[in-house]
Amino acid sequence: MRELTYARSVGEALQEEMERDSRVILMGEDVGSLGGVFAVTRGLKESFGSDRVMDTPIAEAALSGTAVGAAMTGLRPVLEIMFMDFITAAMDGIVNQAAKMRYMSGGRFAVPLVVRTQSGAGTHHGPQHSQSLENWFVHIPGLLVVMPSNGKDAKGLLKTAIRDDNPVVFIENKKLYNTKCEVPEGEYLIPFGQAHIAREGTGATLVATGRMVHLGLEAAEQLAAEGVDVEVIDPRTLVPLDKETIASSVRKTHRVVVAHEATLRGGWGGEVASWIAEELFDYLDAPVCRVGAKEAPIPFTPVLEDIVVPTTIDLVAAVRKLMGS
Repeated sequence: MRELTYARSVGEALQEEMERDSRVILMGEDVGSLGGVFAVTRGLKESFGSDRVMDTPIAEAALSGTAVGAAMTGLRPVLEIMFMDFITAAMDGIVNQAAKMRYMSGGRFAVPLVVRTQSGAGTHHGPQHSQSLENWFVHIPGLLVVMPSNGKDAKGLLKTAIRDDNPVVFIENKKLYNTKCEVPEGEYLIPFGQAHIAREGTGATLVATGRMVHLGLEAAEQLAAEGVDVEVIDPRTLVPLDKETIASSVRKTHRVVVAHEATLRGGWGGEVASWIAEELFDYLDAPVCRVGAKEAPIPFTPVLEDIVVPTTIDLVAAVRKLMGS
């Protein structure tokens, strides 16, 4: 099977969906002539023209409102927010309009909107371009939240997102854009709410999102040399969450680490840990352990950034703690 980068996989999904459905439009800063600041949308303006691939002003609040209106009136917009940090300026349109319109209209209006955005550290873009803010959107009823960790999943999940009649926040990790994996050719979709078991194991469960999946696999290999068999689960979608796959793993391993790149305090891992403690307490041999970023802005300096953001070392230490070593 051919190998594609994560970035190319996203671009291919956009290309295929725009060819399939003329209602799909792409809008955002530098998505057209430049091909996206991370080159994800390169070639799309040449293929579909400026009416469907629209370079926009630097005005996220206006963009989110325009995208909601476009979705309500028959189009299927894909809005790119260049860095997830900038999504703070688009919150009203996403949180107060897109997420609630179907409910407030009694089902008369759907909002088939996809908000693509890039999160995460590791690229030394500094505190205003490196945040992971996924939990803000997990908190909002009416939004679906997708967080693929590899190109194959990114393509299949993005195609599903574009065809969904609900608003989807689609979070891509910019550190992963140049990573490669096998990506099938042709039509394929990955349903929401189906986690992927990235590595099977029996000694402990590691539930990880985005780039943490890759670090989790590295940690599992290190721990295997110590005789600890770690199962790594990639939820792929945070909303809806595949609780059954996680629960099945917990019943098998009896020990759980939840890892994300976002700040530990108030992070998505706390929600998962609470649910496991409430519903699966009798299966636990140790408290659920969380791993996340330290409570500090993401530094620009690479050495300091590496201290704030979770590493493979942190994941290995968390599992060792659960194992009592």
